[in-house]
Amino acid sequence: MSIGFYFDMSRCTGCRACQIACKDKNRLEVGTIYRNAHTFSVGSFPEVKCYSYSASCNHCESPACMAACPTGAIDKREDGAVILDREVCKGDGACVEACPYGVPKLWEDGKAGKCDSCYLIREAGGTPACVAACPNRALDFGEVEELKKKYGDALVSDIAVLPSSDKTKPNVYINAKEAATETGFTEVDW
Repeated sequence: MSIGFYFDMSRCTGCRACQIACKDKNRLEVGTIYRNAHTFSVGSFPEVKCYSYSASCNHCESPACMAACPTGAIDKREDGAVILDREVCKGDGACVEACPYGVPKLWEDGKAGKCDSCYLIREAGGTPACVAACPNRALDFGEVEELKKKYGDALVSDIAVLPSSDKTKPNVYINAKEAATETGFTEVDW
């Protein structure tokens, strides 16, 4: 069994409620985020197309962060969630360098941190904070095969703003807008 996130670009407005809920739930210090909502544009006037993408840990099948960690601070749970134990982390940053998605972050205390899929909330019967906070239901979380059944076969894990999924096999399934497959994108800084 593997868990993962579903993201629907047609529903996301880039409001960042998911990002704020994650930051609040994890009590992250200023400047540190585990889920990041970005807005991108492609094309030029008058043919500009925009889309938003909310990114966090993809709980990869082959997590590069886990393979790179010299202390064993990163482990993959039986359900597929990739968890970083900050108590074991020595802060050498190998996981930060290894993750092609830029997910693990070094805190001011020198130790790394990342999305843990709100596994304690899930064990208590809840949903991840980011999913619960999304007002447009652009995010979902669950067992990968169930997500695929629920949302269909047109889901992708590769969009232009992400590195190729070949290396780590991320468990993120995206209902992508056509613009998200086009190169030549620019991040919009609100």
